[in-house]
Amino acid sequence: MTRASLDDPRLFFNRHISWLQFNERVLEEALDAENPLLERVKFLAITANNLDEFVEVRLAGLLQQAEHGTGQAGPDGLAPNESVSRIGAAIHEFVDKQYVCWRETLLPALRHENIRIRKISELGAEARKAVAQFYAEKVEPLLTPVTVDPAHPFPRVLNKALCVALLLRRKRKPNSHIYLGVVTVPRALPRLFRVPGARGKVEFTFLHDVVHDFADHLYHGYSILSATPFRVTRNSNLYLREEESRSILDTVDTQLHRRRKGAAVRLEIDAGANIEIVERLRSNFGLEPWQIFRVDGPVNLSRLFNLYDQTPRPDLKFQPFTPRDLAVRRETPTMFHELRRRDVLLHHPYDSYLPVVQFIESAANDPDVLSIKQTLYRTSEDSPIVRALIAAAARKEVTVVVELKARFDEASNIRWARSLQEAGVQVYHGVVGLKTHCKLALLVRRDSDGKSRRYVHLGTGNYNPSTARIYTDLSLFEAVHRVFNYLTAYSEQAHYGPLSVAPLNLGRNCISLIEREAEHARGGRPAIIIAKVNSLLDSQIIQALYRASQAGVQIELIVRGACALRPGVRGISSRIRVRSIVGRFLEHSRIFVFGNGGESEVYLGSADWMPRNLYERVEVMFRLKDEALCRKICGAILAPYLADTAKTRILQPDGSYARAFTLDRKSRAGNGTRFSVQSHFMNLARGGTDFDVDYVRYNRPDRQSASALEFLIAQATMQMDNQL
Repeated sequence: MTRASLDDPRLFFNRHISWLQFNERVLEEALDAENPLLERVKFLAITANNLDEFVEVRLAGLLQQAEHGTGQAGPDGLAPNESVSRIGAAIHEFVDKQYVCWRETLLPALRHENIRIRKISELGAEARKAVAQFYAEKVEPLLTPVTVDPAHPFPRVLNKALCVALLLRRKRKPNSHIYLGVVTVPRALPRLFRVPGARGKVEFTFLHDVVHDFADHLYHGYSILSATPFRVTRNSNLYLREEESRSILDTVDTQLHRRRKGAAVRLEIDAGANIEIVERLRSNFGLEPWQIFRVDGPVNLSRLFNLYDQTPRPDLKFQPFTPRDLAVRRETPTMFHELRRRDVLLHHPYDSYLPVVQFIESAANDPDVLSIKQTLYRTSEDSPIVRALIAAAARKEVTVVVELKARFDEASNIRWARSLQEAGVQVYHGVVGLKTHCKLALLVRRDSDGKSRRYVHLGTGNYNPSTARIYTDLSLFEAVHRVFNYLTAYSEQAHYGPLSVAPLNLGRNCISLIEREAEHARGGRPAIIIAKVNSLLDSQIIQALYRASQAGVQIELIVRGACALRPGVRGISSRIRVRSIVGRFLEHSRIFVFGNGGESEVYLGSADWMPRNLYERVEVMFRLKDEALCRKICGAILAPYLADTAKTRILQPDGSYARAFTLDRKSRAGNGTRFSVQSHFMNLARGGTDFDVDYVRYNRPDRQSASALEFLIAQATMQMDNQL
């Protein structure tokens, strides 16, 4: 085919529909009986949380484009209004599946384990007394009932706030006008209240049932004809004009207050709600009928996180996991001595994140460290890293680039930025118009030999010890880099040493690496590309991969989330296979391997293959030079990922995903064992096994002589042949 044919919209999946398919894969984990029951409840809550963000950001943005007639068609050829139509139908279908999962699968399973969600009418005397006390002491003082009439306009309902709507009639005028009442329930109140139950039983009631049951306490003099919980999701995009802003921090802070009051995008309401309530709410919020989601269950499934947290049943949760500590020689006095001896690569959460925290803390306390420079995109609420930076500012030069536009962490980052500034830290907010998404920390230290050396940490994940326990990421400690001058002064360099930097050259360099692989294939040399990313949406990258496949390159892609590339198309992408792994930990690392004619190269980075990462953010990708670390990436990390059959789904040419074990001939015959890559890494960590042990030698002693890259090629070929 000619190059122009690669622009055919049929070769690209819709990015939004693909993301919804990812969320459906998470829902599969909620339905998977092999997962502990409360973890399945948590997976369902995660799907609801994911969908909230999708609706208030992605769908809201598309709706705005459709209404204003702006926005171009995507690579799939769909204009914004066409995408909205398809997405709306897909969301309704997905929400139906969520509630079927809750009602027909999880609720019965919870009851079997003596965990129950009770309505107020089902409670015994003792439990009702506890609910009444809870309402009187904790709930009613925080409620402000509103009766909508000419003197009391409809209240400003905040984004995703739990509300109760009521139809009211004055008792003294039984034939009078029917009023609408609205009660907004503050977020400070727990959405689930645990009630006293029989011994061995755990029982809850939803907060909206409590408010509903005691509504007559709020509306004296009214008859309550009907009541129902509802929730409105609003447009949460921030609209900034950074070039015109005197202070990005103040501009973002102002926009955050407007986010809670953005245009309504979705109304969730109980399936049994009175139609008059539904229509009054729909009219007030200016919504189309398709934007109404009538649900048979709690209107906010993300609140099931509370059920997970408040249920003391460790037997129904994943077994606690303790990561492996970094092994250093006993005679090594400091981490810096260890780094002068060797580069260190950590694989989180299987390797402890503590060395990353200690790297910054050691720098703060070490009088020989002269300066610290670091980026912060997302961090934990009580961040030990930020505390160390604040402490260091009294003794040395500290520069921190804080990204204020990290979605839904803006308020937290503003607080940290102000605390750092007050402590004397030089705080910058990156490059105007771009998000700073790279993860870098650079220290300058005067070592015992009198020389000043630079020590750097580069990561694929955020400086967040909390998420490091549940996200898979990589950390590298090694040499020197110049990218901070770009972040603080917009000072472009001719090159950045071993780094590729977005938006300057990262996208172009990735395409060059793919094209080089295609040249190797045309020349009859070994050619393979293995990439592990969160999302693959950039059309230029996708077209380069199509051309490489046409040239004969074998391409293995591990894409957790949205993927616009269509694999398995004869003559275009028949040599490309896409898999997605969804399990206990969120796959978050970005790894890129290029066979390079037998001289393989391994890269790590912070960027996905998405337009926003390659052209609208400051990102970095860096090459691993250490041969031992390259072997570790290929043999000890990527090889198990390619071998996974337990949690892997394979993307099909029609856009559907199939579980790997259903495609595997041995598994279908009943004589295959499902291999879980995440369980494999946990088992190694629990046993104290060094991750440098090559998966090839660990699991395939018959292939001890093979290089890690040769094994990866053989592994991929074997699996493809086995699934045909």
